[in-house]
Amino acid sequence: MARALELAAHGLGTTYPNPLVGCVIVHKDTIIGQGFHHHAGGPHAEVVAISQIQDDALLRESTLYVTLEPCSHFGKTPPCANLILAKKIPHVVICNTDPNPKVAGSGIKLLRDAGVVVQTGVLESAGREVNRRFFTFFEKHRPYIILKWAQSADGFLAPETREEKRPVWITGNRSRQVVHKWRTEEQAILIGTKTALDDNPELTARYWHGNQPLRILIDKTRKVKPESHIFDSQSKTVVFHDSETTAPVNAQLIRIAFDDVAARVVKNLYQMGLQSVIVEGGAKTLESFIKAGLWDEARVFTGLVRFGQGTAAPQIEARIIERTTVGDDQLILYRP
Repeated sequence: MARALELAAHGLGTTYPNPLVGCVIVHKDTIIGQGFHHHAGGPHAEVVAISQIQDDALLRESTLYVTLEPCSHFGKTPPCANLILAKKIPHVVICNTDPNPKVAGSGIKLLRDAGVVVQTGVLESAGREVNRRFFTFFEKHRPYIILKWAQSADGFLAPETREEKRPVWITGNRSRQVVHKWRTEEQAILIGTKTALDDNPELTARYWHGNQPLRILIDKTRKVKPESHIFDSQSKTVVFHDSETTAPVNAQLIRIAFDDVAARVVKNLYQMGLQSVIVEGGAKTLESFIKAGLWDEARVFTGLVRFGQGTAAPQIEARIIERTTVGDDQLILYRP
């Protein structure tokens, strides 16, 4: 199962809205087939692994290990549980039961009713970690929320003054490349008005090959101009606002009340089917999510630069999961 989970993780960023799934088929203590789900609409992990085995007689003597319960419904592809039955695989070991109501134990029941020996809950915690975005979406009815910021060595997000509308770099090139890799792994990236005005960011994954995330802008009174980078054609953009203006902009406009903005935005992102979002906004935006308790991870870089004074970095009460060095920068990962 550890190998299946390792394979599953290779699909991060490309399988949405589907989960990350890996599969390994073992015959007499030897792996004879393995694979993972690459992208939505493509073959599921079980199909990839089974397709590597030409002799069905081997399958009738094998054990199939899979990180998530085989599906039992028709979506973009046929049910994997039916394929397992058709190939007469006698033993299936499952890491996690699928939280999606369309499956939710029905795949396991189908297999057991047909006489397949099914074992569940193997490396269950590790499986939930790999698919934490998927589980958060179905169990908490919201996206998995990652807060990310870079702070100076003396604890500031930005200097008190700046000369032009562009990012003030705190971290080095290696850290920026890591951040762009992270962007390809999540469905959306979110900032607020001040970051959009001060930095005029593109919010793309320019330094890492992969999917471009949906750009989310919280801009109550529509201060960000249509010619700003966030509205270019590199990716789609959604703007949450509370304005009467109808000025055209290259984005989807969603009007919300701003009395509890973080919660209202998160509710809308869930309704849009987004399973993950990385929040890269300024202090006000980050603190709105922290205050609302709407976050699952915080990824905080600390660079070598010192500002002396400026916008203070957020403060959080959380567990430190990991400390690491990226180039000359320090990176700490937090969980609530």
